[in-house]
Amino acid sequence: MSFELKSGDRLGLVGTNGAGKTTLLKVLYGILAPTGGKVVTDGRIDALFNINLGFRREATGRRNIELRGLINGWSPEEIEARMEEIIAFSELGDFIDVPFKSYSQGMAARLAFSIATSMKPEILLMDEWIGAGDPGFQERARRRMSELAERAGIIVLASHNETLLSRVCTSRLELEGGRVKAFSQRDPEFYIGQS
Repeated sequence: MSFELKSGDRLGLVGTNGAGKTTLLKVLYGILAPTGGKVVTDGRIDALFNINLGFRREATGRRNIELRGLINGWSPEEIEARMEEIIAFSELGDFIDVPFKSYSQGMAARLAFSIATSMKPEILLMDEWIGAGDPGFQERARRRMSELAERAGIIVLASHNETLLSRVCTSRLELEGGRVKAFSQRDPEFYIGQS
């Protein structure tokens, strides 16, 4: 397959389970090597397709923020400057100083999302994470995703949620058995700022 994304693009990956959506995300992130050809990226990438990826289970939420920041090339000063905003957005309160292994799936997803989106990635890869958390957090996450897109980042979102894909994505890549079944593109200006 071959495709190109530029600033402001939001690509929805669709297909049945096993179609290759998560595999493609892992190739784009550099976890897996492509079986042929090459992947060329220009920009800072962060991923939300495995909320435990990059987190130390024994470390507190606060320490995991520091570790993820260091992995992403932040200086200690940048980490400190973003720390309180990340904690506030995650709504973890005192749980931020509790080991990550004790977090519920929703708590872990909120922390992962809060860190990833505070990094202001130029390219954000996501896989079905957005259903985690309570409805209030999902709404705040949706607003933050819209803000990210308006700042001209690239988003690649694998999901079965057609409503979400229609609302968020400017193009759609349907996979079947690891191959492209269909590709469609929409006018990105129509989606900027939509609620």
